[in-house]
Amino acid sequence: MAKANNLHILSVLKNRNYMLYIGGKTISQLGTWMQRTAVVWLVYSITHSSALLGVTVFVETFPSFLLSIVGGVAADRWNRYKIIQITQIASMIQSVILALMVFLGHPIIWLILALSVLLGIINAFDIPARQTLLNDVVTDKNDLPSAISFSAATASIAQLLGPALSGIVLNAFGASVCFISNAATFIAVIISLHFMDLPTYVPKKSDKKVLGDFAEGFKYIIANPNIGMIILRMALISLLVLPFSTLLPVFAKVIFKGDASTYGYINSVIGIGAVICTVFLTTRRPDADMKKLLFVSTLLLGAGLIVFSQLNSFPVAIPFILLAGIGTVSQFNISNIIVQSEAAPEFRGRSISIFLMAAFGMMPIGSLLIGMVSEHTGAPATVLAAGIFAFIIALAFAWISVKKLKKATTEDMVESI
Repeated sequence: MAKANNLHILSVLKNRNYMLYIGGKTISQLGTWMQRTAVVWLVYSITHSSALLGVTVFVETFPSFLLSIVGGVAADRWNRYKIIQITQIASMIQSVILALMVFLGHPIIWLILALSVLLGIINAFDIPARQTLLNDVVTDKNDLPSAISFSAATASIAQLLGPALSGIVLNAFGASVCFISNAATFIAVIISLHFMDLPTYVPKKSDKKVLGDFAEGFKYIIANPNIGMIILRMALISLLVLPFSTLLPVFAKVIFKGDASTYGYINSVIGIGAVICTVFLTTRRPDADMKKLLFVSTLLLGAGLIVFSQLNSFPVAIPFILLAGIGTVSQFNISNIIVQSEAAPEFRGRSISIFLMAAFGMMPIGSLLIGMVSEHTGAPATVLAAGIFAFIIALAFAWISVKKLKKATTEDMVESI
């Protein structure tokens, strides 16, 4: 079985369109992590407020939640290739404005937040289009799970390198260089899109309005509980657990007595965990039970956060940050694999859109909540609570799955009688 999975990986790597897709995407994500790290550190350095850290994450990601309905329908209805071209140019302009503002020596918090809102709007269209373009790029649908896993692996490498590089650049040159570097990376995506040899786009006719299309997708998910339960689970994890990352600048600067490099290294350790997770997923057995893997990884996430929250030494905390990184990335990657693999082609864009609503819609609300709570309880106690919630969610959904399995088994026995 493992040999068959490796053959799928080799097949994917021989796909010219896919390698262009991955090359441009990886470079772009490297720049995105540099900018994201720089923005959060810049806001915390100016305000010293954990509540404003929550606001910063909220204003970037919540617009993606509000507009993800439109973004998912757009990915199903219109030319994804053109959508991505437009979003890359818009993202480049956003990064250049950020760079100019900081370079001129006038970093204004409200303007940083406004530009973050703009980026969130852009991502609402970019992410569903980019996710579903993968289905156009990979010609053999048997290769799709391996393609998704390998794509996640390259994203994890970007998550590993981007924050560390950003921390070094922040200390040596300042945030403006991080922002202009990110702007330059979007050129790689535009070039890779230009050289792809994709099928001729055939416009899809639909008499339904956008909300009608979305409602149809939502009904499809309700009718398919295997997808619906994964999305509900992702929503709870994104609301109550994953926003712990909002408080990492507090741990870097206050708990560990560090600087921008320390913050970058914390994110990079999480990135190492992401690489470990995605390499495992890429080389896993094709018949592996993804739901069991999701359960175990959630327990790892909870354990990592509980111990990490109680430590005040960065070197001692590294193994537990690594554990949290493995658990964090697995939540999105494994859930994404399940949704993309089980969704019908005509509903895939909308299924991904609703899944992204769960992931990127709840997280900004959770970030806002965790920032406000930490102002009163402190960062360690808040992260400890996030770890406990991870255990509760993992055990609750495991219990529901066992109960459903017993019910299905009983019904089968009754029918056989």
